[in-house]
Amino acid sequence: MKKIGITGQKGFIGSHLYNTLGLQPEEFERIDFEKEFFDDAEKMDDFVKQCDVIVHLAAMNRHPDPQVIFKNNIDLVNSLIVSLERTGSKAHILFSSSSQEEKDNLYGKSKKEGRELLKNWANKSGGKFTGMIIPNVFGPFGKPNYNSFIATFCHKLTHGETPVIDHDGDVKLIYVGELVQEIIRKIETGDAQDLYEVQHTSENKVSEVLEKLENYRNLYFENGEIPELTTRFDLNLFNTFRCYFDIKNHYPVKFTQHIDPRGAFVEVIRLGIGGQCSFSTTVPGITRGNHFHTRKIERFAVIKGKALIQLRKIDTDEVLDFYLDGNEPAYVDMPVWYTHNIKNIGEEELYTIFWINEPFNADDADTYFLTV
Repeated sequence: MKKIGITGQKGFIGSHLYNTLGLQPEEFERIDFEKEFFDDAEKMDDFVKQCDVIVHLAAMNRHPDPQVIFKNNIDLVNSLIVSLERTGSKAHILFSSSSQEEKDNLYGKSKKEGRELLKNWANKSGGKFTGMIIPNVFGPFGKPNYNSFIATFCHKLTHGETPVIDHDGDVKLIYVGELVQEIIRKIETGDAQDLYEVQHTSENKVSEVLEKLENYRNLYFENGEIPELTTRFDLNLFNTFRCYFDIKNHYPVKFTQHIDPRGAFVEVIRLGIGGQCSFSTTVPGITRGNHFHTRKIERFAVIKGKALIQLRKIDTDEVLDFYLDGNEPAYVDMPVWYTHNIKNIGEEELYTIFWINEPFNADDADTYFLTV
């Protein structure tokens, strides 16, 4: 088992890497890191001594004064190097650099110089180093106006604002989940590589991305319709978009119910993709679920009885409660990385329709059990 530490553990890429490593506890032990360690030599050394691999992600990429960005990022690298030297560590250091390295800005310069400093440490000490040049990264939970233009667009489109394109160029992109798998592959092989260019997985004009996101807003955010998702990029972009809702106030979404002398009719889901639709009954007091997905799209629709649906983002303590009643049929969709359950809180059987965008595959279930 490899012991992995991540500086920037609670950041955008760091949190995704940390959570994904946690899905393989038989292979990886996560050594927790706090940003305060950079200012406490004893705690930093204790962290470094425990690690077989350190993924150095901690960095600043936005500040009004570019000199602050440069100094901060170099200081973080030097703090790590000093601790590596004090402890005599031979850990494999993976450093996240950027495609900005060759651009004329101080953020790119800080990344390039940081990579050179760590490479020199490895050459001098006999340590292992991999410098990863990473393209533009997008995905769930990125900070708007900080991590990615996609995060900014998603936030604006789901909060009543209008995105603005500053420059409509072609952008090379990688989904954060794909980047995490690339980092894990490097951890597993242990291959050291001073300069390793991570390949982008899609290339898009900014305006094309915005057009897709506007379509998701019109179809899904406003009308609950799952759009056609023909490529892996489309699925990743849609799952990213879904994470910017004000979930507390968006759900549950009431269906339009048509009632006549024969009874009632409700359209549960309209979609541009297939998937699997299931029906369940649940006796009073029973809870189903308590699991999360990292890629699947899922809808719970209550059509009879009373239910409590609960969601919790896996690295937080906040539990979101949604009360649904079959007398007013409604649904809740499950964002990725949110563990969820449904409980019959009524006195009669609960009738629920479940839809998920891909048929169940026991060999690749993308279902991880975790109590809400």
